[in-house]
Amino acid sequence: MTASTGTTPAPTAVPTRVDAVIFDCDGVIADSEGLTNEVLRGMLAELGWQLTREECLAEFAGHALIDRADVIEQHTGVRIDHDWIVRFRAGRDEALRAHLQPISGAAEAVRAAARRFPRGIALASGADRAKIELQLDMLGLADAFGAQVFSGLEQPRTKPAPDVYLSAMAALGVGPERTVVVEDTVAGVTAGVAAGARVWGYAPGDATHTPAERLLAAGAEVIITDMADLVASILDRG
Repeated sequence: MTASTGTTPAPTAVPTRVDAVIFDCDGVIADSEGLTNEVLRGMLAELGWQLTREECLAEFAGHALIDRADVIEQHTGVRIDHDWIVRFRAGRDEALRAHLQPISGAAEAVRAAARRFPRGIALASGADRAKIELQLDMLGLADAFGAQVFSGLEQPRTKPAPDVYLSAMAALGVGPERTVVVEDTVAGVTAGVAAGARVWGYAPGDATHTPAERLLAAGAEVIITDMADLVASILDRG
């Protein structure tokens, strides 16, 4: 068992029952962060901002690009616009279509959650809907979530604000205290915590994922290093 508890609340403070599981997409279900990061790094280099892979991930993972427009302008003197973002998304989608792979064990975890909570799983991503749907289709998981797919870019605010998780919980009809959010970025963990949910951080320790200690510092209750632990540790709490 590789899950580890980030905090040790009193037994009455955190109920053991789980009624719903809400998954992030990028880095939790789809192994896409490295692919999109390389496209972004190349386009930022064209603007004059040279970043290492690690620097780019730390700066942008979990955030909508438009929300980082000020930071990009500070480093390049260029204000990214709609056309720039469209060009980025085209390159990103090309890379995804060519190379996207699932996170190891994620499909099995999603299917297990769907069986255990037939009305209680959803996907809540900070990405645009076109990207979310492309990845779910490629990974064969669109049917597992059905209509319960939520884009942060369709909310008043995207992650790290809680809006997308609040919308998902409202649609599922579950309270935050009995909802587990599975996230892999600081922005995502922050969003889940702000929504009042119990957040489990996925941190397998590879180069494209946020280190476990940063997720714990952001408020993650538990760290998962292997998706098999999701089944073993969450699903038996329903």
